[in-house]
Amino acid sequence: MGRSFSDGVDPSGAFSECNSDRSGELIPAANSVAAHHRLLISCDVEYSDDVVHGLISDLESPSVPIESQRHAAMVLRLLAKHKSENRLKMARAGAIRPLVALLSHHDPQLQEHGVTAILNLSLCDENKDPIAAAGAIRPLILALKTGTPAARENAACALIRLSKVEEHKIAIGRAGAIPHLVDLLETGGLRGKKDASTALFLLCSARENKLRAVKEGIVRPLLELMADPGSGMVDKAAYVLNSVVEVAEGRAAAVEEAAIPVLVEMVELGSRRQKEKATSTLLQICEESVTYRTMVSREGAIPPLVALSQSGTTQPEQVEALIEMLRRPRAAEGGEGRQWRG
Repeated sequence: MGRSFSDGVDPSGAFSECNSDRSGELIPAANSVAAHHRLLISCDVEYSDDVVHGLISDLESPSVPIESQRHAAMVLRLLAKHKSENRLKMARAGAIRPLVALLSHHDPQLQEHGVTAILNLSLCDENKDPIAAAGAIRPLILALKTGTPAARENAACALIRLSKVEEHKIAIGRAGAIPHLVDLLETGGLRGKKDASTALFLLCSARENKLRAVKEGIVRPLLELMADPGSGMVDKAAYVLNSVVEVAEGRAAAVEEAAIPVLVEMVELGSRRQKEKATSTLLQICEESVTYRTMVSREGAIPPLVALSQSGTTQPEQVEALIEMLRRPRAAEGGEGRQWRG
């Protein structure tokens, strides 16, 4: 078909770390305090505990004007972004709970600052459990659903950081994050799609989250991204799909949504990593179904698989197993029940 599936992703891995926010950092110098804070941040100096406590107090006081609260939230956000020592200092000073409270705030700017500050604090592993314990998961999902574009992206990124802890991964899925991540995967900008795919990949390492993702219709947008080399999302979508087809419901959804032609074309035209990931996915789809093997074979998978085997691959056993399965679809049934992972 004349298309290239290489999307320029770093070959060391399909998913990059979701680090601190990449939004603007200008603090309006409406008064001397703001100018002072901006100067300190630009000089990257340490804040005293008194300054941190004062900013937290501004967030918690009902009598403080909303502009001052916005300013306090932004400064805390930037403090957590720029220095790892500040992340621990802020958490120990009690910043997490008032920042979590901002995640549900009616003011979009305060919500966005709160989301981004929590993201930046979550870069410190010691802060992940306290953030979850402060009740951040559900309001992060609310921000993912209703926030500004930046808040949605940063909420997804914060959920990525929290999902590095296994029990948080389960809690995030059960709290309802997956449908909103699937929506961000479909409707977000490139950064939002990347963050959504990373979060879904991490969450879908848990079986119950794979089932939720399939139910929420994840397969179709994944295939649309995989079939579009210009999306910049081919590798990431392929990895998420590979995880989803580990459950029978995912395999059925993939076949129903016409994944087989996309995967076979990827084996033929993709980068080596894409060829191998597509092979792994086809192997999982075929392993327990003669019908699916026949469909893959009729799509013309054997010649590009043979070419991949001959050109060199880091997964020769998977490639050879799939070739044998497609050439002798019924004889291969005796080897079913294995789990192939790429």
